[in-house]
Amino acid sequence: MERRVLIAGNWKMNKTPEESEAFARSLLFLESTADIDILILPPFTSLDRLGKMLDETGISLGAQDIHFEPGGAFTGAISARMILACGCRYVLVGHSECRHVFGDSDETVEKKLHAALDAELRPILCIGERLDERRAGDTESLLSRQLSIALADVQSKAMDRITIAYEPVWAIGTGETATPAQAEQACAFVRSWVASRFGDAFAQRTRILYGGSVKPENAAALLEEPEIDGALIGGASLDVEAFAAIIDAVPGGRR
Repeated sequence: MERRVLIAGNWKMNKTPEESEAFARSLLFLESTADIDILILPPFTSLDRLGKMLDETGISLGAQDIHFEPGGAFTGAISARMILACGCRYVLVGHSECRHVFGDSDETVEKKLHAALDAELRPILCIGERLDERRAGDTESLLSRQLSIALADVQSKAMDRITIAYEPVWAIGTGETATPAQAEQACAFVRSWVASRFGDAFAQRTRILYGGSVKPENAAALLEEPEIDGALIGGASLDVEAFAAIIDAVPGGRR
């Protein structure tokens, strides 16, 4: 079955609210790309402003993280209710920087994913291996562990709101990129895991993204692979021309 391509820009800790607004205004012309879903994930400080600006446009808004509690004494954290109030539809959970810089465990990622689902958000579950794990041949066992824990108590019907992003840690912000064949193999494994857990129908509807130094130069080759349904883009999403070029690189047959 056809799965709509999703091109998501994760701005990480970049852009003030003013800079975010200027960038988003320049993206509004992409709204005419009705056959591709476009998502931007700015810093928390820009969410409210962009939520108002992008309302009823063809560009979706998402948050870069979420806390699993609905509120309380959690200094620096953002709840699902706050994210929704800003106009977000999507939220990242388990991004490699949250796992490896801020210490999110697989169990914490599971709690965040359920908080997002409970709030009717669309979580993008990020999974991926470090370079030493790939060299040891542990990629599939590592991905299986991350998926098994994060999705342990997820009901089948909720899978229609979950996107999975394969992002090899060794390729994020390093300039290194998994080859199209490596990315396709990992994404195919993820789909087979989803099929074994939830059934083939859900697996065929689940969008699986690749993330890791995606650039205009390599986007077309990656997005031509049949099991890759889009891209989670970091650095290249900070430049409007580069981001637009990646969107334009989506093969016509995938649209």
